[in-house]
Amino acid sequence: MSKPSGEYDAIVVGTGITGGWAAKELCEKGLKTLVLERGKMVKHIEDYPTANLDDWDLPYGNQMDRKRQRQYHKQLRVGWAPRPDVAHFFVNDLEHPYQETKRFDWIRGYQVGGRSLTWGRQSYRWSDVDFEANKKDGIAVDWPVRYKDIAPWYDKVESYIGVSGEALGLPHLPDGKFQPPMGLNCPEEDLKKAVSGSFSDGRVLTVGRAAHITDPNAVPEGRNPCQFRDRCWRGCPFGGYFSSNSSTLPAAERTGNMTLMPLAIVHEVIVDEATGRATGVKVIDTETHEQLTFNAKVIFLCASAMATVGILMKSRSSRFPDGIGNNHDQLGRNIMDHHYQLGARASVEGHLDKYYKGRRPNGFYIPRFVNLGRDSEKKDYLRGFGYQGSASRGDWTESVAEMGYGAGLKDSIMKPGKWTIGATGFGEMLPYHDNRVRLSETEKDQWGLPQLDFDVEFKENEYRMREDILRQIVAMFEAAGFKDIETYERETGPGLGIHEMGGARMGHDPKTSVVNRHNQVHDVPNIYVTDGAFMTSASCVNPSLTYMAFTARAAHHAAEQFKAGAFS
Repeated sequence: MSKPSGEYDAIVVGTGITGGWAAKELCEKGLKTLVLERGKMVKHIEDYPTANLDDWDLPYGNQMDRKRQRQYHKQLRVGWAPRPDVAHFFVNDLEHPYQETKRFDWIRGYQVGGRSLTWGRQSYRWSDVDFEANKKDGIAVDWPVRYKDIAPWYDKVESYIGVSGEALGLPHLPDGKFQPPMGLNCPEEDLKKAVSGSFSDGRVLTVGRAAHITDPNAVPEGRNPCQFRDRCWRGCPFGGYFSSNSSTLPAAERTGNMTLMPLAIVHEVIVDEATGRATGVKVIDTETHEQLTFNAKVIFLCASAMATVGILMKSRSSRFPDGIGNNHDQLGRNIMDHHYQLGARASVEGHLDKYYKGRRPNGFYIPRFVNLGRDSEKKDYLRGFGYQGSASRGDWTESVAEMGYGAGLKDSIMKPGKWTIGATGFGEMLPYHDNRVRLSETEKDQWGLPQLDFDVEFKENEYRMREDILRQIVAMFEAAGFKDIETYERETGPGLGIHEMGGARMGHDPKTSVVNRHNQVHDVPNIYVTDGAFMTSASCVNPSLTYMAFTARAAHHAAEQFKAGAFS
């Protein structure tokens, strides 16, 4: 990495899932690229301090004390993050506040690699069921692309990152370039048989499609196959799962074209009023508070959806008094997430002579089966949902509850308990025009920048869908013969799915969207938005694979435009 200077061919803002891909693609195409990250440096392998620790190696058995709970008071709403072993990869909420006109659970990671270090790694393609949904339902705006436009880029991304999975032949969940699938255990196999054999609407169960290398003969440079340790959030020193740190950023660095600068907050994109082109970005050094400016002919905003929207809103000028791309009041609107935190759990009889080996960093997946036409039932809501879950054998807590002692206790705690199984539903949220984020008019952060203020909520369509999510999982568990079935539904709100998207949506018309089919801002075509901000609808599958495919596609387009002199 060379020392930062003022002039570059391209600037990439953010180093997460999309920033890493933008950096790799632009650098490999010969563009001298400055990659800016607001958080600290995290070097692959050496900056994963808890990667090889067990819970008993950590204070309080890996439980947070009250002081640290206050520091992460908003992010702890998610229920499973951040724990002490991974807290260093999540932001301190007291140091990085935001406003909530309506509750919004913004889960963030400010470091090189972003949330690619802590993502769930579930990787699913969209289909034309998703890309055509808005047009078919007559809501929001139509996507200006279709599956055929993105399919080659899905191929490219999957082949590079390594996605393990099973081909299903489902038109609404296209198959990809898969490495060998991980295995299901015996209760999951029972549920698989019940799901496909007891219903007439095309339901199937498969192992999750996960960005983990399972083929030792198809390992990208600098990485190794998954070791089945299931400590992924702590940072994988083997590079078994895909992250920017283990994969795309090293690839960009190997070209000699990347300059990486952490601790640099991009707060404004500079636009030349005469040419209508972006010329660079304004940056605050988080340690010194020094104001810096860097120039480039191409700008990629990959800061994460809400942060990117904030940057565009703060980029004000006489031409864009309300922020770049906001002349028609579209910026910051149509915010979406996936709604979840509901499902069911049950006990499984039998299979007491069976166990499994290793810690599979994955679970099963039941793809969407409603509102698909053909034999699927038409519901009183739009779109659909899928389920993620797993089965396991209990631990020694039953033995502790029995207050055993002596040889009997020692013997009992070495035996696994009964099988249990659980599944969580993930539902699509519609793009509502009044679900929005603004800049606070009164509250600023420690660098003097306006805080984001969220005004986002679930509406009737989501709540109707949630009722069906519970009904359907109970029906499937009953069909499998599971016992003691209990449903659960926790208090939730937008953001907790950690799939926040929208705010600078893609569309045909500059009056109703912010970016075009190539992810270029309509009004300033040398600015590309390729994180979740560009999403026009949400589907019900995890979105990161789609972000990466669009980023690779946009970087290819940007490099061609750059070389043709379109941004000069």
